[in-house]
Amino acid sequence: GDSCCNPQSMGYIKKIVQNKIPGIYVLSLKIGSNLIQDMENSFFMNVNDQVTEVCSQLAKDPHLRGGYNAMGFSQGGQFLRAVAQRCPSPPMLSLISIGGQHQGVYGFPRCPGESSHLCDWIRKMLDLGAYTPAVQEHLVQAEYWHDPLKEEEYRKNSIFLADINQERGINETYKKNLMALKKFVMVKFLNDTMVDPPISEWFGFYKSGQAKETVPLKETSLYTEDRLGLQEMDKAGKLVFLGVKGDHLHFSEEWFYSTILPFLQ
Repeated sequence: GDSCCNPQSMGYIKKIVQNKIPGIYVLSLKIGSNLIQDMENSFFMNVNDQVTEVCSQLAKDPHLRGGYNAMGFSQGGQFLRAVAQRCPSPPMLSLISIGGQHQGVYGFPRCPGESSHLCDWIRKMLDLGAYTPAVQEHLVQAEYWHDPLKEEEYRKNSIFLADINQERGINETYKKNLMALKKFVMVKFLNDTMVDPPISEWFGFYKSGQAKETVPLKETSLYTEDRLGLQEMDKAGKLVFLGVKGDHLHFSEEWFYSTILPFLQ
């Protein structure tokens, strides 16, 4: 529901990073030929196609040849992780995920634009058949819908999240590429009312078979079997878990300056 260059959001982040780190080059990714398309694509463009498009943009940008730091907000955090896993050139040096849902979501309680017909329609589609081919292909939020009551259906039919989370087998290239990161920073909003469950922002999720009790990353099979290399990265000090008070994407400039900017310098 956002766009690359909104002066109140992503455009604002770009501006304050440039102001605080003189001489830095910042690319704010745009998916589509204009801001309206960019916003619409955040709801309706196949995530795998978005990742391919971003990989192309990064590869063509001469400023990024020596490597770059990536910062993603909300679903942008997990989409950039897919970029890290699938597109090692140019190399992503650090990934900063701010409110990214790395184990997906099981609920969409506060869709951007709470009263809009669009949000009502999205909820209906997710409830009716998140894992049907038509919904998977054309609704972004379905592509990271993770139903703990239907784990088999999720593993089999999720065209994006189940793939990047190694749910159908081990892609050693994904693992190797992610482990090449110097730092993987995950920010969780401690009072999040939009991401369900909020622990997904730290790679935790609901215990399989129910939707009440959650488990942290270290108790998931993804970690214990080290399917993505997260256990090895953790032991090497590459994983950083940060908590910030506030609802989804609510943070102060002071927190951003003191906590996030050091990872970009």
